Amino acid sequence: MIKTDILIIGAGPTGLFTVFEAGLLKLKTHLIDALPQPGGQCSEIYPKKPIYDIPGFPEILAGQLVDNLMEQIKPFNPGFTLGERAETIEKLEDDTFLVTTNKGTKHNAPVVAIAGGLGSFEPRKPPIPNIIDFEDKGVAYIIRDPEVYRDKRVVIAGGGDSALDWTIFLADVASEVTLVHRRNEFRGALDSVERVAELTKLGKVNLITEAEVKELKGNDHIEAVGIKHKTEGDITVDTDYFIPLFGLSPKLGPIGNWGLEIEKNAIKVDNSYDYQTNIPGIYAIGDVNTYKGKLKLILSGFHEAAIMCQSAYQRIFPDKKYVMKYTTVGGVEGFDGTKKEAKKEVVKAII
Repeated sequence: MIKTDILIIGAGPTGLFTVFEAGLLKLKTHLIDALPQPGGQCSEIYPKKPIYDIPGFPEILAGQLVDNLMEQIKPFNPGFTLGERAETIEKLEDDTFLVTTNKGTKHNAPVVAIAGGLGSFEPRKPPIPNIIDFEDKGVAYIIRDPEVYRDKRVVIAGGGDSALDWTIFLADVASEVTLVHRRNEFRGALDSVERVAELTKLGKVNLITEAEVKELKGNDHIEAVGIKHKTEGDITVDTDYFIPLFGLSPKLGPIGNWGLEIEKNAIKVDNSYDYQTNIPGIYAIGDVNTYKGKLKLILSGFHEAAIMCQSAYQRIFPDKKYVMKYTTVGGVEGFDGTKKEAKKEVVKAII
């Protein structure tokens, strides 16, 4: 039996930052994640993808963000149960929760924080009859290592942020990049759309809109894609790789059967106070939750983690009053007694 103060389900960026916020309150944490390593989608799906909306980092790779978060939480020595999925939850007589994984590992805590991101997920595959035949033979739904495409011909399909971002990134990696989208308008960020248009003018991207990939050609490995264009008819583009990026189909998995209030595959929470669910003691933070005005950003998850931990402290220690101290004043003290002192600067008043 693993006992802790806050049991965090999901070891993505939001789950990892929860460790830090809890640690400042001297609360111990343990994380459960079905993936074999911390970091969630940032580690598993796009570790080399640049992220632009993390405060203080004009640009940071997703994998580097995870590395930084892991370094930040080191003083608090969190526990990890990796490669196992949280399967069942039970409320015990002492008002704590018992969470058991699919492999039978039992965890006990007075507070459970669900930070499962999009939950379990699988890529949305385009309706191409023989696409399964080319999986791992030139067809990929996730880009894990961009160097695989160094000096290769790549066809990307999609019109969202992921398709646009990887088109921009691979323009400097692959020998040839073709982006195929069924419309003229894109769903991604305006800046990315403009960047792709600029790369198209420079001849670094072959942009084909009002078109869809309908056929894959090749023997042991993909050799070309057949594209159906709205006005030009059938087009064949030779390629070494085909990467359809149509997003992920998220599923809550077993968490959806825990008696939580669910809306559109997300967990409803009270955002007027602490991001608690309809079950007292169970919180949901990050992309897994929903409320009016919700923004699915890593930044939002960080904010929700900080608020949630304050509420969790009051639940665990109802008779104690926590006085918040800024880390710029008090520093960061780990459970092992080590402490990063806040740097003190002398400020002179100018009269």
